[in-house]
Amino acid sequence: MENLSFILTCLAIFAGLMLAAALLQRLLCRDTKALSDTHYITYTAMFATMAGVLMLLEIPLPFAPPFYKIDLSELPIMICTFYLGPVAGVTAELVKILVKLVLRGTTTAFVGDFANFAVGCSFVLPASLVYHAKPGKKTALAGLAVGTLCMTVFGSAFNAIYLLPKFAALYGMPMEAIIAMGTKVNARITSVSTLVLFAVVPFNLLKGAIVSALTFLLYKRISPLLHKGDEAIRERRGKKAA
Repeated sequence: MENLSFILTCLAIFAGLMLAAALLQRLLCRDTKALSDTHYITYTAMFATMAGVLMLLEIPLPFAPPFYKIDLSELPIMICTFYLGPVAGVTAELVKILVKLVLRGTTTAFVGDFANFAVGCSFVLPASLVYHAKPGKKTALAGLAVGTLCMTVFGSAFNAIYLLPKFAALYGMPMEAIIAMGTKVNARITSVSTLVLFAVVPFNLLKGAIVSALTFLLYKRISPLLHKGDEAIRERRGKKAA
């Protein structure tokens, strides 16, 4: 029953995120509608694969238990979302997890993988919403800041309310043992709330800040290359329609 409940929760959250992304894309991302399906799918798959590989490169943090490791897999996902819109971002988040599972499998009873997907979406979707409302450097920076804040708030609450209890249940580890792992690296961690406060919150803030800085530096440089062929695609599709 625990496994079934977890699977149903994963499916429900994925469906909700995809629906939200589709609505956002329909309202905001008019510039992506003229791109061909092949172009859209190819670039989404490319960025998702890059993210899946980056997800394997995990860095432990001195202030968090060992099952919290930072990776930069959101970097190509964010670039993909800025370029192609929120649907591509959510899709790439899912494909990224599948790539990682094929290459390495899971060490967290799939809870950590689901957490990476859901919390990652809470980062890229708000950032995409702000950026695509009026694309530009200022809105990109604002979107990344909003995304980092949303990821920190959502990730912290989601860990406390659902992820940590579910990890304890599916992994077969008492919550006290999980908290004790946190106490070893930080004596102030004595409960779920302090684990979230002293480990999860700084974890998400640090990840958001690093990914945001790299995205801002890289996207403005590679954006001209990504958009170079867009006008030609639109012209060809316009001629066919005529």
